[in-house]
Amino acid sequence: MSKVLVVDDSPMQREMISRVLKNVGINVTVASDGLEALEQIQQNCPDLVVLDIVMPRMNGYEVCRWLRSNLGENLPVVMCSSKREEFDRYWGIKQGADAYIAKPFRPQDLVMTVKQLLRVR
Repeated sequence: MSKVLVVDDSPMQREMISRVLKNVGINVTVASDGLEALEQIQQNCPDLVVLDIVMPRMNGYEVCRWLRSNLGENLPVVMCSSKREEFDRYWGIKQGADAYIAKPFRPQDLVMTVKQLLRVR
């Protein structure tokens, strides 16, 4: 079973994204900010990370850059953010994200993106 780490500072968003992924048989763990995410990744590396951008202590761009610098392309990252502008999408991909989904999103879009990236791996 695939393991996905959901990183978002909003408890409601973490729960909603987790529920969507659990409903299709994905094992989900959560982190509430970037530093907590890095700790979890170093302890028990997931198969994929769903990453918010605007978070305290360490934002999603910083987390993504750290992952690419330290783990290379081995860990797929889906940025999932309320930042909806085309520049935000561009900048997320530029930081190393494999995909970018703007909130609010359709659950099936998230599931399709996550499953596609897990298959490629």
